[in-house]
Amino acid sequence: MLAASCVLCFIHIVLASHSASFQRGYRWTASARDAEVPPLTGMAGRLEKALRNFVETFPVFVAAVFLVHAAGRETSLSEWGAGLYFSARLVYFRSTHSVFPCFARSSGTSRLLESPCFCQLRCGPC
Repeated sequence: MLAASCVLCFIHIVLASHSASFQRGYRWTASARDAEVPPLTGMAGRLEKALRNFVETFPVFVAAVFLVHAAGRETSLSEWGAGLYFSARLVYFRSTHSVFPCFARSSGTSRLLESPCFCQLRCGPC
């Protein structure tokens, strides 16, 4: 799941950067980006917000997976937690392409279900 999440991160970066380039132009992309620019709108804005959201949670997920592995506490619960993280991120990513922005906000609640991976590290096997 860690490798799949890395691929998803790469896809986030590519789509967000290309959508920003389409909206602002490739001269902006190639510039030093020192000037103030208005915020991205529409799909480009949603992709940028999804990328920022992913970047906020991904380092903690990587650390949790690494610590579970280093501590030798890999169980079906930790695998389930990693799979749930990836699945929730995939649903969130897909919802950014939705024409219904409220779906993107409601899928954020799935992050509450991502905690079993962290619980496994803290509490040990059940």
